[in-house]
Amino acid sequence: MRNVALGDVQKAMESLFLPTDVWTNSFTPLVVDTGTRRILLDTGFADNGAPTTGALRTNMAAAGIDPMAITTVVISHFHGDRISGVRDKAGALVYPNAEIMVPAQEWAFWMDDARMEAAPEAQKPAFRNVRRVFGPIAKDVKQYEWSKEIVSGITTVDASGHTPGHTAFVIASGNGRMIFVADLTNNPLIFARNPEWKFRGDQDPDKAIAARKRVLDMVAADRMRIAFYHAPFPATGHIAKSASDYDFIPERWSSTL
Repeated sequence: MRNVALGDVQKAMESLFLPTDVWTNSFTPLVVDTGTRRILLDTGFADNGAPTTGALRTNMAAAGIDPMAITTVVISHFHGDRISGVRDKAGALVYPNAEIMVPAQEWAFWMDDARMEAAPEAQKPAFRNVRRVFGPIAKDVKQYEWSKEIVSGITTVDASGHTPGHTAFVIASGNGRMIFVADLTNNPLIFARNPEWKFRGDQDPDKAIAARKRVLDMVAADRMRIAFYHAPFPATGHIAKSASDYDFIPERWSSTL
């Protein structure tokens, strides 16, 4: 964290019965089945990450979802854990039949060659990964704007701050609505209770905090279901608001169908 002492972070983790000597991160893309389209929100790493990542295709198969049947891949932002799984380490597209949709603001930032040249050395691998993933298919990538229904039932929400084009998605079906908030928070158990903590991965921390509060306020007021990328399974639930912070209430999960 940028504005919090390690000891305070450890106290917060201890209060949630989490280990205080390790930060365990979950990676949870989301598949939306409309009946006519299968839409994947973010892609994980495929075989481009650590040995403990890259299980998305295996898990999809266990759920009866054929990667070849994914019709649309929608990207929330261009960090490696969202885009690397578009193609495998050998360069092949993992979802070859899918249209790829990305935030226009992300494309403008990360595909800017001058910005890549001026970036700190630590950030240049991220720029290179964007080109690895999207360069060969650049002419076919569809860019979307905020506050638009980009496919039936999925509307984009400006959640910028984590990155310039970071996007959340409201998913509607009948009278039901759920929002997938990508990296609005990292682990929501921690960041809901501490919404003003500045995560090191946020490019504009103050803007990220404002987006976090704005979206969580909306979710709590509307009693909307929320889904997180970096939440423990099942990675969905609700937000309750108090005077100064929020609580993530995980969905009760059962293996009984």
